[in-house]
Amino acid sequence: MTITSQEELEALRRIGKIVATVLRDMGKALEPGMTTAELDAIGRAGLDAHGARSAPELDYGFPGATCISVNREVAHGVPGARVIGAGDLVNIDVSAELGGFYGDTGASFAVPPVSRTVTKLCRDGKRAMWEGIGAVRSDARLSDIGERIERFADKGGYTLIRNLASHGVGRSLHEEPESIATWRDRSERRRMHDGLVFTIEPFLSCGATYADESDDGWTLLADRPVPTVQYEHSLVVTKSGPVILTMV
Repeated sequence: MTITSQEELEALRRIGKIVATVLRDMGKALEPGMTTAELDAIGRAGLDAHGARSAPELDYGFPGATCISVNREVAHGVPGARVIGAGDLVNIDVSAELGGFYGDTGASFAVPPVSRTVTKLCRDGKRAMWEGIGAVRSDARLSDIGERIERFADKGGYTLIRNLASHGVGRSLHEEPESIATWRDRSERRRMHDGLVFTIEPFLSCGATYADESDDGWTLLADRPVPTVQYEHSLVVTKSGPVILTMV
């Protein structure tokens, strides 16, 4: 989507704040002993309270209001009977629609007690996302995002999941520009323009590089059983830099 009016920007800010608030509240509620279905119910209640609809349910028939992925599950985890335990690494992805506009955000949460490696990975996962966000401005190359993220990952000794990319968002959950790499992609020739709306969501890992679909047809599993995190914001490109939509 490319924004053409202040009204569109305000509508995107509205749904962006809703998904960010729901993500924050789910993160605060997360504790050992609860099931992923119970955590998802908190997300659904939060969306319902704001009159928003779950985007994965609406657009794809996903069996849950939010995506909740635990440990080796890196994305699109289906909420269910799985019990969250101490030491687990839980990714929560919240996306929703309100009035024809979509917001998309996500974050990984480490359930204490966790190792220093996981604590550092979570910190650096956020930093990797912000490295990519720092490349956003009108007329810059989309490839600048992945260049900055991969440079950061290499410096820290991390890998990146290379088949899970960022994407356009706004009037649907996934739209143009599709497949925005969060790694170095020398074939990328597209440029950002004023008003363009998309996500930045690197998957930073301690050794995994690919995600495979599981038997349930939804959940994506890292190719190695190592800690992996994802942090995501939706944003708008402007001449002076990015406007972050998914902030509380």
